[in-house]
Amino acid sequence: MATVDQQNSSIGLGNNDEDDENDESAMSLVDHLEELRWRIFKCLIAVVIGSIVAFIFRIQIMNFLVAPLPISANSLTKVTGHPLTVTGLGEGFGVFLKLSVVGGIILSLPVILYQTWAFIVPGLYERERKYAVPFIIIGLVLFLAGVSLGYVVLQYPVQWLVEFGESSFNELITAGSYFEFVSIFLLVFGLIFELPLVLTFLAKVGIITGETLKQKRAPAHVGLWIASTFVTPGADLYSPIFIGVSLSVLYELSIILIHFMVKPDVD
Repeated sequence: MATVDQQNSSIGLGNNDEDDENDESAMSLVDHLEELRWRIFKCLIAVVIGSIVAFIFRIQIMNFLVAPLPISANSLTKVTGHPLTVTGLGEGFGVFLKLSVVGGIILSLPVILYQTWAFIVPGLYERERKYAVPFIIIGLVLFLAGVSLGYVVLQYPVQWLVEFGESSFNELITAGSYFEFVSIFLLVFGLIFELPLVLTFLAKVGIITGETLKQKRAPAHVGLWIASTFVTPGADLYSPIFIGVSLSVLYELSIILIHFMVKPDVD
């Protein structure tokens, strides 16, 4: 009987230990969710503040983004003098509101990246934490560089698309459709410029190596230049050249980043 009681006692103690462990895990999960909630809240506050700032300068932002669009894109320019048109009572306010939110996200990007890093860093190894800040800074710089280049290139596909349809249609481009096109176009450029970070991450997890990129350099550059001809929506000559050169530079930058940031494991 003593043996049975001891076994039952042992089993009971084991269950209590498991319950305690489960309770601790549950509390840990709640703590992580609470931290995530507050970091998301801080990001939203930053976006709201950035959006307010962008809304204050909405006219300047609109004029800056409309610059690549020729006035002849609107068949009513002789009457209005503006290249864009709104078709509804609240569309003008809606367009400004969307522009302000996009501008707010861009302005708050450093805060968003920092909050993301602050949430992830406790789960990283000590040797990996030192790469977090450089990754954030490089990612931000690359994204802004991509958006800047996208703005420079934007005029060429816009001009081509306007000229392609003006002989067959009365051009009447709405503000909503134009700014949606511009937003997607610039976002694609910004994401394309994150190529070095993507390749560096793949090297970090062991999927590729810097030596592999060096060995595949020639076919990779050919593939990137072919891909550059399909990225832009227009059929102009200049956009693929800008994109092709940029992708080649980004590919070589990826090799450099992998060389300095990804060290071979020594067991």
